[in-house]
Amino acid sequence: MENSVFAVIDTNVIVSALLSSRPDSYPLAVMAHVYSGAITPVFNDEIIKEYREVLGRRKFHFDQTDVDSAIAVITGYGLSVERSNVEGEVFPDPKDVVFYEVKMSKEDAYLVTGNIKHFPKKPFVVTPREMVELLEGKKKPENLSTFRL
Repeated sequence: MENSVFAVIDTNVIVSALLSSRPDSYPLAVMAHVYSGAITPVFNDEIIKEYREVLGRRKFHFDQTDVDSAIAVITGYGLSVERSNVEGEVFPDPKDVVFYEVKMSKEDAYLVTGNIKHFPKKPFVVTPREMVELLEGKKKPENLSTFRL
């Protein structure tokens, strides 16, 4: 965790990584950074429950070993936090609120999502591509306490 970036990983990023057949896929790269320790996942029990429910859907045909491995790495090397109650923000999907509130519990964390429009426009809400670019030094980290307009 010492040189790691903290990030809440939205379920859609894990789904995209597991579905990807392209080795240069950004969601796959995000998960590779989780496995390598470059990203320390931030989560709570509700997020882990959603991961298990969504990744276990038959329509994806995911190998249970892959699902178990991803969740084990996240819970084993990640940081479990309580969610902070956030008011005054609008979310098109109420299921996304937990990801945002868990991120808000860890001030220096990012929220990585493939559905960026589902979250308030903030500098800490990033796409998988932006997260990878940030880790590779191609994107300058913004002050996470400021707002992106």
